[in-house]
Amino acid sequence: MGPMVKPKPSPKRSKTARSDAGDPTQDVLIALRRIIRAVDLQSKRVAKVSGLTTPQVVILQAIRDLGEVTAVRIAEQVNLSPATVATIMERLEQRGFVERYRSNTDRRVVHSRLTAIGQKALKKAPPLLHEKFISSFSRRAPENQRMVIETLEDVAGMLGGGATEAAPIVDVSRRPGGQEK
Repeated sequence: MGPMVKPKPSPKRSKTARSDAGDPTQDVLIALRRIIRAVDLQSKRVAKVSGLTTPQVVILQAIRDLGEVTAVRIAEQVNLSPATVATIMERLEQRGFVERYRSNTDRRVVHSRLTAIGQKALKKAPPLLHEKFISSFSRRAPENQRMVIETLEDVAGMLGGGATEAAPIVDVSRRPGGQEK
C-alpha cells in the first residue's frame, strides 16, 4: 500500500457566495439576488414592526425633519415624484398619521404635519436599509465610492434601468410607476 494522501478540503463558499464554477456572470447574478433579498427582508421587517411601508416611513421622516411642509417640498426631499408623494400622503392621512391643511396666507398651498399617531409610528419604525448603507458607504475611500457608483450604474444600465426614475430609498413594496402595493 502506498502513502496515505489527505484529501483536499472542499472549498468553502466565500462571504459573497460566489458560484463554484467561477463564472463572473453567475457571481453578479448571485450578488444581485442577495441585494434583492436584503431589501425584501428589510421591507418586511419595517412593515411588521411599524405597519408602514418604507416609502411611508421616509415621508414621515421628511415631515418630521422639515416641519410643516408642502407635498412638493417632501417630494424634493425624498426624491420621489409629487404624484407618488400625494398618493402616499393620502394613505397616511386616512390612517391618521398626518394631517393636511390649507395655508392661512395662500389657500392654494397645502401643508402637512405629523399627528401624535404619526410620531408614535415613526418612533416604532426600525432603521431603514439605506441608513445602514450610508453609514458603511461613507467610511469607504472616495475612490472606492466612485468605483461602486460607476459599477452599479453600469449594472443598472445592463438591466435596462438607465433612464428610470429612482429614489435613494430601498423598498420592494412599490409597484412600477411609483405606486405602493
